[in-house]
Amino acid sequence: MKFPIVASIGVVTAALAAAGLAGDGELPRGLAQVIVDADRADDASTAVQLSQAHGPAAPESTQDPPPPRVDESALRYFASKGDTARLEAEIARLRALYPNWTPPQDPLAVPQNSDAQLETMWRLYSEGRYAEVRRAIAERQSTDPDWQVPTDLLERLNVAEARARLVNASDLKQYETVIQVGAGTPSLLTCSDNDVLWRVAEAFAETKRPNRARDAYLYILKNCDNEPERLATVQKAASNLSYSSMQDLLSYERTNSAGALEFESIRDDLARRFVAAGDEDATLEVDRKYLQRVERLAETEGSAADALLLGWYQLRRKNTSEAERWFRLARDKRDSAPASQGLALVLIERKAPEEAEKVLYPWRDASSDARATYFAATANLLTIDPPVALSADVLQRIAQETMKSRDAATAQQFGWYARLLGQPATAVQWFSTTLGWKPDDEPSAYGLAISHKELGDRAGVAEIQRLWAAKSDRIARLGDEVDGQAKANTAPPGSATIAAGSAPIRTAAAPAKGAPLGSAAHGSQTTPRKLSGCRSTIDPRGLPPGAALARGWCLMDLNRPLEAAEAFEVALRASASKLREDAAYGQSLAYLRAGLTGKAAVAAARSPQSLARRNELQTAILADRAVAAFDAGRYNETLLFLEQRRQLATERTDLMVLRGYAYLKLKRYAQAKRIFEAAAATGNRDAIRGLSDVLAEQQVWPRKF
Repeated sequence: MKFPIVASIGVVTAALAAAGLAGDGELPRGLAQVIVDADRADDASTAVQLSQAHGPAAPESTQDPPPPRVDESALRYFASKGDTARLEAEIARLRALYPNWTPPQDPLAVPQNSDAQLETMWRLYSEGRYAEVRRAIAERQSTDPDWQVPTDLLERLNVAEARARLVNASDLKQYETVIQVGAGTPSLLTCSDNDVLWRVAEAFAETKRPNRARDAYLYILKNCDNEPERLATVQKAASNLSYSSMQDLLSYERTNSAGALEFESIRDDLARRFVAAGDEDATLEVDRKYLQRVERLAETEGSAADALLLGWYQLRRKNTSEAERWFRLARDKRDSAPASQGLALVLIERKAPEEAEKVLYPWRDASSDARATYFAATANLLTIDPPVALSADVLQRIAQETMKSRDAATAQQFGWYARLLGQPATAVQWFSTTLGWKPDDEPSAYGLAISHKELGDRAGVAEIQRLWAAKSDRIARLGDEVDGQAKANTAPPGSATIAAGSAPIRTAAAPAKGAPLGSAAHGSQTTPRKLSGCRSTIDPRGLPPGAALARGWCLMDLNRPLEAAEAFEVALRASASKLREDAAYGQSLAYLRAGLTGKAAVAAARSPQSLARRNELQTAILADRAVAAFDAGRYNETLLFLEQRRQLATERTDLMVLRGYAYLKLKRYAQAKRIFEAAAATGNRDAIRGLSDVLAEQQVWPRKF
């Protein structure tokens, strides 16, 4: 757009003077030198902050310095064309280079170039045709060796090309290049081009220098006055900075030309972003004013998303009553998988698994997290003692989902639930099914043994003892003891018969990884214990170490391993070394049963163990790690863990099958076939299936065995 020349010059000069970029005012310190300073300082204690508005004060002098010699030809050219934007940028650039320079009141008074070729170069430059400017300079120098390129034109051309490089590097996400170009071009980083400043700030954020990114944004808020660009600065910063850094930026909010706070229009979005940050970090305490704003939005605007934000924020901080309020509101506004999953987690936390199952059942397949939460609810529901009288429909659907997902934890709980209802034959089916999915599940083997015993099936008990006697002392000694858990053979009045599982299901590859309440390969004790003393939930920290140890073993019998681990933690404070040894052993077993192999390894090392126990724990940990590695597709690691375990104990048949499938996945067919043949000779159905899989693969990938 063209403006009247004189009017436009007056407007620009006045604007620059108001901004401190003209007259005698001192220019805010350039950003580039601060970048260089920052690169020389440690991140934790940056010597010079980008946000400083001014450089160090100059020493006093009794004599005014001589005015600098400045090439002002570009000023006249832009003024003559009415190009106020470029005129303003040129004045800002010259002020950054020459702090003591005063712009002319009338750029048109600057002597006009009489050089037609130079005028052409300025025209090409103003049109952004930088390569043509370079070519014109080279041609003139070749025909007129004595001609000198005006310093101002050369500097402006360098700056323009540097800007193009910086923008290109930013678009290509080459963030180190962005910072290097910015540091090398001081006149590029001024309030006249905030887009460049934003890109530099983003580059700092993306290269994990959040403090410098914050200071780059602060530089804009401290020194630049364009209201839309200040607002955009906060919006961009919110995507790159932490909650605490954003509070620094918001402290520089001004009152805008309309008399309102300049960031008010985006305050709701900022509050949502801050609460969402609190959802991700339970240690972050978001200012109450932001929570109240989102609460008001959730209640007045009818947004389920706002209620969800608040629900997850409160759940992360164990404020279950508040979390439940917001999750229920979110479901009332628009039922969804996240809202139902959040509410289900709250209900599980406050011991209401029956409602949790009902809430989440319609969304059980929405995501892997939703499904894991659903099975956590079902497993907890089936462990309630005395057992809840569930309707046939509810039992049937839980059973169907358990079979469909091959969830070993819930299947095992179905077995114990059947025993509590006096249905040992159904318990046999469920424990057998669990062992088909997870052959190393000792609690299910124990449950199967005592269920066979209750049915008077001595042959069944003997077979389980034959398979497990070397791995479970309580199974080996079952015939010598009275089972304190046996129930009457009649179900409580009004209770439904449990939907029985199918016959044991063969695993097609490797033993399935346990779900939320999975079990490890080992039981929790060597003799049956009375369970009545640990049915209720208490804080074990008030117990003496001996009582805490007994409670830990009791909770293991109830298959509540995480609570057991807390009790064992209290027992670990005992002064007696034998008590500490038993507590460390028990905690390691508890973590193994919960599927927390890493914590189990740490717990095992907390107190010296006997050689037998060390070997037992180490073999269990290595077996769990092998299964986890297989499930994650890390087949070489699977073989490594199995080999380490084999050096400590004879390899079980189920682990031989796992080894065979690891070889098969790695296309090492000859080794896979050899392993499956050896395991199949014992009658193992999974090994027979594995041998079939090898032959099928051989047809697709012909190999010479």
